Amino acid sequence: MAESVELPGRLAILPFRNKVLLPGAFIRIRCTSQSSVKLVEQELWQREEKGLIGILPVQDAAETTSMDSMLSQGVGSESGERSSNVQVSTSDAHKVDGKNPSEVIHWHNRGVAARALHLSRGVEKPSGRVTYIVVLEGLCRFNIEELNTRGPYCTAKISPLEMTKSEMEQVEQDPDFVTLSRQFKAIAMELISILEQKQKTGGRIKVLLETLPFHKLADIFVASFEISFEEQLCMLDSVDPKVRLSKATELVDRHLQSIRVAEKITQKVEGQLSKSQKEYLLRQQMRAIKEELGDNDDDEDDLASLERKMQNAGMPSNIWKHAQRELRRLKKMQPQQPGYNSSRVYLDLLADLPWQKASEEQELDLKAAKDHLDCDHYGLVKIKQRIIEYLAVRKLKPDARGPVLCFVGPPGVGKTSLASSIAAALGRKFIRISLGGVKDEADIRGHRRTYIGSMPGRLIDGLKRVGVCNPVMLLDEIDKTGSDVRGDPASALLEVLDPEQNKSFNDHYLNVPFDLSKVIFVATANRMQPIPPPLLDRMEVIELPGYTAEEKLRIAMQHLIPRVLDQHGLSSAFLQIPEDMVKLVIQRYTREAGVRNLERNLAALARAAAVRVAEREQAVSVSKDVHKITSPLLDNRLAEGAEMEMEVIPMVVNNHEISNAFRIASPLVVDEAMLEKILGPPRFDDQEAADRVATPGVSVGLVWTAFGGEVQFVEATSVVGNGELRLTGQLGDVIKESAQIALTWVRARVEDLKLAAAEETDLLQGKDIHIHFPAGAVPKDGPSAGVTLVTALVSLFSQKNVRADTAMTGEMTLRGLVLPVGGVKDKVLAAHRYGIKRVILPERNLKDLVEVPADVLSSLEVTFPLYLKQKCFSS
Repeated sequence: MAESVELPGRLAILPFRNKVLLPGAFIRIRCTSQSSVKLVEQELWQREEKGLIGILPVQDAAETTSMDSMLSQGVGSESGERSSNVQVSTSDAHKVDGKNPSEVIHWHNRGVAARALHLSRGVEKPSGRVTYIVVLEGLCRFNIEELNTRGPYCTAKISPLEMTKSEMEQVEQDPDFVTLSRQFKAIAMELISILEQKQKTGGRIKVLLETLPFHKLADIFVASFEISFEEQLCMLDSVDPKVRLSKATELVDRHLQSIRVAEKITQKVEGQLSKSQKEYLLRQQMRAIKEELGDNDDDEDDLASLERKMQNAGMPSNIWKHAQRELRRLKKMQPQQPGYNSSRVYLDLLADLPWQKASEEQELDLKAAKDHLDCDHYGLVKIKQRIIEYLAVRKLKPDARGPVLCFVGPPGVGKTSLASSIAAALGRKFIRISLGGVKDEADIRGHRRTYIGSMPGRLIDGLKRVGVCNPVMLLDEIDKTGSDVRGDPASALLEVLDPEQNKSFNDHYLNVPFDLSKVIFVATANRMQPIPPPLLDRMEVIELPGYTAEEKLRIAMQHLIPRVLDQHGLSSAFLQIPEDMVKLVIQRYTREAGVRNLERNLAALARAAAVRVAEREQAVSVSKDVHKITSPLLDNRLAEGAEMEMEVIPMVVNNHEISNAFRIASPLVVDEAMLEKILGPPRFDDQEAADRVATPGVSVGLVWTAFGGEVQFVEATSVVGNGELRLTGQLGDVIKESAQIALTWVRARVEDLKLAAAEETDLLQGKDIHIHFPAGAVPKDGPSAGVTLVTALVSLFSQKNVRADTAMTGEMTLRGLVLPVGGVKDKVLAAHRYGIKRVILPERNLKDLVEVPADVLSSLEVTFPLYLKQKCFSS
């Protein structure tokens, strides 16, 4: 490298975006833009080795702010110089590297003169554009006096910044410079020795260190490091050799320290490395890096925090020993091993389970509990009394092993909310476990940990979520469990619901006993029949057959209407539903045991009111922020007959008051016409029974379904045939047998019942009997239709109509004995809802009428035959 370079007064400028070329450094660039190609052709290609150009750093305006503070610190402070930038809009200059011409770029005021060591010319196909590849060598610094952006490329009037030979000799005699040179040489030699050991390339650098001046070596060393653009600019602005050498010493020392840290990390990793794969190596390197940074607390970290969490979980001693063995095994495993994650998740579960954490029960106030039940549930007197008895026993003996209550009834009668009320009265947390559709025993007992994707059962998972060991746990839809090749969930519940066994419930995933005796279990079901007898034996069944029309009315007025209005953003000021209209909804649109359909119909009324209110608010809300305008023309137009009146609202009120101000003048009161408009024509009619039994051969029966009691019509007719009995209506085997028995009983008593003339001995001679149960898509079965079938056949053969206000239930034998049936309360309530006035029940079901509400019994005439005789059909 030449000791000094004679610079011309003016140089062509090649901008470098976010990059700096230092004296003594080499760089290879590819010129593709029109301005840079022109510059290379005219200043380098045509002048060959005599050509010089200026390399000037430029920077985007968006990136300049972060650099200003660093550049303004005055890296050349000893000479009193301060670096500054020249801001040029590229709309008047040339584009820099194809950037948007409208952008503002900042040209640095100092650059480096460079000469070309190699030039190669190329042509791109198919565009034919000429490009150049240039290898440049930085020579010396210069300062921009004047920048000219006119012409095919930029030129600048410059002044050199390098010291003369005499000035440099004077600086070299400075003691400070000598000290800095020694420091730089020592650090540089150490760096070279390390690089020589690692890369075997230190010999040539040693020659440079012995031959070149230190202030030039500073630029060469720094140019070989990866440093930021700001630090490159600081080196470029360091005109004073002492400042330049000091900055270079700092950068070389930092690079040396980074190499030392990397070597130290590598030595630690190699010392710990056995025969492991690449992932293990990377994890060890990460651990060593964290140790160097002082972040080694985050590593053990994970397992240490897990161990502390396990210690605070309050596990019993035998389970704690098991957990410690698992934790020691986990610590010996590497994170990439297959069983690591499953063991970690298992220990997390052990630490999260509430082994001893229990919710503190408040002092039980039976009066407050009774008031709470009365507030939440209307009617259900005996059921609420049973719950109060249950709570009273818990108050006297908190650790008593009470029975498992099982609420059985049709949907919508309040089974789940009763369980929630028990939890609220006890002050315990409440959790619901849905068992509907569960067919896998592992859903109750959990999967064994040997399986992929294993997890604990629903009970253990529920306790983990609720966070206490004594919640009120609702086992919802316990009658909907099934069984298949994966096991029988109902059998797994036997241990859960047995107070003698659930003290040590063993979940397959947990694999250690867990005490469930502190949990209060409550179950719900729609039917008792699907529940296996052993499981049913562990529960105390409380039946909720449904509500009477009067109870539905009170529930609607006290609970449903306020809730529906709140859910739809309304109040009684917007919508009013009188009791008479609620009665019509109950009679004409709902005949269910519960109140869900009733609530849906009330919600339909609320939605209609919400549309009306929303439309009114939308129509007037436009003028909320509009100032009042007074104009005679406007007043005249309004006076000519506006269809809407507007009220001026003070602007000091809040949004809620504004909303209230826009209320409709009078609330929407539901009437009968509105009911039919919104809910449609009535779905049920009191005349249905009379219409159906207007011809002989039709009787009205009472049946029980999963949705409560229902009224079922039975139709019988005779056609010409061969004495066959045909049954339709998707019937089960039991009800088919009942039809055969009924027909046989009637044929055996033709004379007693006076169903045929004296000369006729066989009712079926030349006839076929067809019995149909309407709603053929609905499956029907059960031993309670015998009396109904006999009545239909007697009506058919005697050609006498059955009373339209009479319904019946009961099974019978071939001898005419009427057998008792189940679901009497549900059936009687269904008859009452249907408008039936007379009910025929088996005599042995007389005791079941105790559960029927008194107001229902007072409106019904009940008959109790023990045997079917002629007088049973005479009326």
